[in-house]
Amino acid sequence: MSRAELGASWHPGCPVAPAQLRGLRVPYWGFDGKRHVGVLVVNAHVVNQVSDVFGRLYRARFPIRRMRPIAAYGGSDDRSMAADNTSAFNCRYAVAPGPKHWSVHAYGEAIDVNPVENPYLEGGRVLPPRGRAYADRSRAHAGMAVSGGTLVTAFAAAGWQWGGRWTGSPDYQHFSATGG
Repeated sequence: MSRAELGASWHPGCPVAPAQLRGLRVPYWGFDGKRHVGVLVVNAHVVNQVSDVFGRLYRARFPIRRMRPIAAYGGSDDRSMAADNTSAFNCRYAVAPGPKHWSVHAYGEAIDVNPVENPYLEGGRVLPPRGRAYADRSRAHAGMAVSGGTLVTAFAAAGWQWGGRWTGSPDYQHFSATGG
């Protein structure tokens, strides 16, 4: 991809160069029951895995709210999550306690799916705030990542790990090639 295509999601100093990233066009089923095509920006070496995962999700008619590159939200993870946007690459630091370090998203090796339905719970915070309605994982709703469910199984089949299994601060939206 070009630097211009990545917009505010990339800047000098990022751990990957624009040439290492690909814009992958992905068909998906929306919550409206209609077919849509979105774009995920991912590292070139995970394109086949991501294609396989989203092919499984499409065949299972798993609903996704929207899918746009983070650049459409000015590089703002908060704005993207608030829009319930499924996204991948964003050159940013991890939202986690401890020392500052690059998020796996900064390498194009992580994907957040339906952030409102699958919030990140960290230190009493719910990200995005609208995800509070889905923080109780005992009742499954459309678009949710649940253990043994369609979304988690599709990523596991590709060897990706789910942040919903993290103890203390589960990140239900987060799937990554590295487990981070």
